[in-house]
Amino acid sequence: MSPRQPQIVLRDAVNNEVEIVRHADACLVFTDPLPPHGLTWRQMVAWWTKNHQPGADEKTAADALYRRLYRSLDSVPEQLLVITYCARYAGDGGFDLPALIPQVYLHYDPYTRKSGKQSGALHRQRMDFLLLAPDRSRIVIEVDGVQHYGRPNPPDEKGRVTHTAVPRLYAEMVAEDRRLRLAGYKIYRFGGWELSEPGGRQLLEDFFTSLLARRQKPTP
Repeated sequence: MSPRQPQIVLRDAVNNEVEIVRHADACLVFTDPLPPHGLTWRQMVAWWTKNHQPGADEKTAADALYRRLYRSLDSVPEQLLVITYCARYAGDGGFDLPALIPQVYLHYDPYTRKSGKQSGALHRQRMDFLLLAPDRSRIVIEVDGVQHYGRPNPPDEKGRVTHTAVPRLYAEMVAEDRRLRLAGYKIYRFGGWELSEPGGRQLLEDFFTSLLARRQKPTP
């Protein structure tokens, strides 16, 4: 969960043991077993308390974890999404909502992108946000800036930067979406532009209300 690219090695393939050998200080690694019906904010806070803030009360630990996760974001639309969703934690039963986890590495490709070209085998290593819902859904939320589908042009005489659409970038993005959907993930995309508009926060409020209502734990 960091703009700094971690370097990861597979230390023990039999025991599925991985190790971050560079930029480990900028990453959080959730090592607890995942509950069968999703991952709640309360469970995330308990993990944080045990591993990073022993002895802290739940509210203090929750505040520290929220701030740590928020610092991993450098996009205003992404920050708005986190602020909007995480405000629900303060309501009744809020700590039992699915935890919103930003900047999650789904997989890792050591053959990283160089010089603006794709040199590795995987087109998307990190998802913007992940929710593990009570109905066992794995929900990916992406906020797409212009870099997802365009390349910057040189600044004009007034210093303004425009972008040129690159069909290959769009094709790579939707191909990876198809792969994730076939692997069982639910994917929801927002354009960064729509979240930058005056109604962006209300749009997110309505989306999360509908999403959470549909993703309740199934009744026995």
